[in-house]
Amino acid sequence: MEYKNLKVEISEGVALITVNRPAAMNALNSTFFAEFNDLLNSIGKDDAIRILVITGEGKAFVAGADIAEMVNMNFSQACCFSQLGQKTFLRLEKLDIPVIAAVNGFALGGGFELAMACDFRIASSSAKFGQPEVNLGLIPGYAGTQRLSRLAGMGNALFLILTGEMITAEEALHIGLVQKVVSPETLMEEVMKIAGKMASNGSHAIRKAKEIIRKGRDLPLQEGSKLEAEAFSRLFDYPSTKEGMTAFLEKRKPNW
Repeated sequence: MEYKNLKVEISEGVALITVNRPAAMNALNSTFFAEFNDLLNSIGKDDAIRILVITGEGKAFVAGADIAEMVNMNFSQACCFSQLGQKTFLRLEKLDIPVIAAVNGFALGGGFELAMACDFRIASSSAKFGQPEVNLGLIPGYAGTQRLSRLAGMGNALFLILTGEMITAEEALHIGLVQKVVSPETLMEEVMKIAGKMASNGSHAIRKAKEIIRKGRDLPLQEGSKLEAEAFSRLFDYPSTKEGMTAFLEKRKPNW
């Protein structure tokens, strides 16, 4: 499939996906979702891809959903559009490889929801975050009401969604929405360095760690710990685990 709204670059196990509608501030439309779902299908089948990085072209990460496409929707059409975004971002969240959002600029509305569906977020100091849907008489539609409260707490979610206020990258870092803030000039260098570090680790361990952290998030501690023990034990069935420990004992890099 040839993509109009996405650019794809793959190197050394890292796939870099750039949302590419700069004239529309990378706003999300039906074409984006069709292309992004096709891309997720491809990534899910490619064992050579170990890390996924998502960023935006120009001055926005993604500035929201495409209002021009939404303005004349009726109830049924709006419901389908909301569910399409929710299902797509849930697929992204459930990828077994790590997903990093490299937030280069405005991450608003649907763009903020896209960033929150990633495993973690590295932001440019010039980035801005917000759920401004109430300014349009709407609420977030791609599970933003649910992810934001889980990531930043109920009070912060209510404040940001009910006011529609934008916050800076530093404010997002303060409330736990962002894991690191760097200069705009070094954003992609820093993100690719982090991606490369993760790609150099044991791939089965990375995938299992993500799976258990996400599965255990809403479980009681004892049940989550049971999942962890089972996953920990299953890793011993992989030759790569033996290689990792042997390499440590022999003071060399593992040959995955």
